[in-house]
Amino acid sequence: MRTPSPVAALSGTAFATLLLVAFMMGANHVAARMAFDHGVDVSTAVVFRSGVTALVVAVLLRVYRVPVRLTARHRKALPAMGLLVGVQSLCLYSAVARLPVALALLAFNTYPLWTALWARLVYGQRPPAALVRAMPVMLLGLALALDVLGASSGLGASSHWRDIGAGVAFALAAAATFGLALVLTQHETADLDGRLRTASTMGMVAVLALAGVGVQGGFHLPAAAPGWWGLLGLTVLYGTAFTIMFTVLPRLGVVGNSAIMNIEPIFALVLAWAILGQTIAPVQVAGGLLVVATVVWLGLRKA
Repeated sequence: MRTPSPVAALSGTAFATLLLVAFMMGANHVAARMAFDHGVDVSTAVVFRSGVTALVVAVLLRVYRVPVRLTARHRKALPAMGLLVGVQSLCLYSAVARLPVALALLAFNTYPLWTALWARLVYGQRPPAALVRAMPVMLLGLALALDVLGASSGLGASSHWRDIGAGVAFALAAAATFGLALVLTQHETADLDGRLRTASTMGMVAVLALAGVGVQGGFHLPAAAPGWWGLLGLTVLYGTAFTIMFTVLPRLGVVGNSAIMNIEPIFALVLAWAILGQTIAPVQVAGGLLVVATVVWLGLRKA
């Protein structure tokens, strides 16, 4: 689970490690689409991804002997965060299953706007002036990336939105729920060890997804070898990225996350083109770059 953090000067090793994590996160979504295209459903993918990640982080808690001390406030906030991240995970993978991977991630990358909105609604915080200035730029980039008028697709707006509407709705729902989860993290559990918070959240996400598997009548496993590679890839890539985030990055002087990792959609765009054959129009690429650049600028600006 990604949370905003203070900006620190990055060494070359730290910068390269952040790029590696962003690459693995982008590759995780490409692997997920490969799995979805070969019989895996969203709930099954989330169970494998979140369950394995929760186990990995739980092992880290044991290895590093992290004390488990939860206040009453933590006990109230953690279930809510688990539910929100569970919904976010299911919605984001649902978007990846319906849209070109890069477009799903770009729509999800509007979460800073949702974070500001939730902070205003729940805690009465005014959004930073920089975010207010960035909002129209980010929305313009997203409009270009999604080809809102259907010009690049040649289908016209109505037909184009029939094709992408559900996927975009899932991606924006993922961004909205993730934004609220970030606000709760900052205000209710910021003093909790990140490994403990993540193990708890991922465990709850896995349980929520497992309930979804039960409702739909059981696991939907791959029907062909590429699907198994996709399921293995999304599980290993996600779990490895989180392991690096909580073991290597703190030692390199990087606290939590960095805006550099928001170039994940760019990695996903290249990988989806190379592996899945997904392509988008040049104007959509330009829009995507505008969204990514704006999010990175927001993350790297000085408070």
